[in-house]
Amino acid sequence: MSSAAKLLTVTRPSLPPFDDMVGLLREIWDSGILTNGGPFHERLEAALGEYLGVQHVSLFSNGTIGLITALQALEVEGEVITTPFSFVATAHALLWKRLTPRFVDIDPRTMNLDPERIRAAITPSTAAIMPVHCYGRPCDVDAIESIAREYGLKVIYDAAHAFGVRLSDDNLFAHGDLSVLSFHATKVFNTFEGGAIISPDAAMKRRVDQLKNFGFVDDVTVVAAGINGKMNEFSSALGLLQLRDIDAMIARRGEIDAYYRDRLNGVPGIELTGAGNAARPNHSYFPILVGPEFPLTRDELYQRLRANGVFARRYFYPLISTFGMYNELPSAAQSNLPEATRIASQVICLPIYPMLEEHEIDRVIAVITEASLS
Repeated sequence: MSSAAKLLTVTRPSLPPFDDMVGLLREIWDSGILTNGGPFHERLEAALGEYLGVQHVSLFSNGTIGLITALQALEVEGEVITTPFSFVATAHALLWKRLTPRFVDIDPRTMNLDPERIRAAITPSTAAIMPVHCYGRPCDVDAIESIAREYGLKVIYDAAHAFGVRLSDDNLFAHGDLSVLSFHATKVFNTFEGGAIISPDAAMKRRVDQLKNFGFVDDVTVVAAGINGKMNEFSSALGLLQLRDIDAMIARRGEIDAYYRDRLNGVPGIELTGAGNAARPNHSYFPILVGPEFPLTRDELYQRLRANGVFARRYFYPLISTFGMYNELPSAAQSNLPEATRIASQVICLPIYPMLEEHEIDRVIAVITEASLS
């Protein structure tokens, strides 16, 4: 048995005890406070700040509302440079604020925005950069920050995948003007639905908190056309339960990642993508690339996995830039996005989550290895 296989027996987090969840629900109900910054909301903001090593966390009902609010808080107008290789919410947030996305190609090694292509895409209309820490792999934050300073641009990180990711020398969330997290049910840390904005200072947090509550400053004063982005008490309580075991869950994901790599390494036509430059990755996804040497196309392998009960995803396919609301933009042209186009045609994300069992992982691996012999 390989060392990777042995690792799978070490830690397998369990669900929170049912009595704990019932007790939290009873406490919420007895308090009579279901939303609007209740005690669980306040406890979760404080706990997340401590865990992530930041001071100013604002909880949201979901990450998309967080992105929209971040753009409003920074008063962004004009064009925003962003990636086509992401979930549609990244670009949709720009359209909601009547901003123009300017798509830039990705670095094929990291699958994040290529800083040099960012520089080449800047125009007099460019107001901001919205990079994505794709699959939780940190962007080249130093290069992006340098470009932003040079051209006077705002930087909003879509950090939907990056919960718990740590750099070796500083805090990932200390970069950019704002970072936006998602706590959707598919994420490493989730509150069923939810998200957060991490602000650099108290003044910006205060503005963000006002905007997520319709723009209210107090009971009789509204200062902006805000939105209802508040996280409720039920989601906040779930987050506190999740946070209790988050390190064990990330460790378990790491074991599964290692197991996949051990068993799939050397399969002809299957490229195991790198883990990025994180000092501690969160293993939020396990993407593979299906190259031309593999006997099946990416879509044929995807269908075979599905036929065998494996819920794999072609993530991210299609590119955002191919959808009807974006494909007429000059920057959406396939010739402008060769690396993103290639990777979107080859990528499959394999199942990875803490409760995944060894025999289930072996079934995923067996489908791929048997297909390689077709």
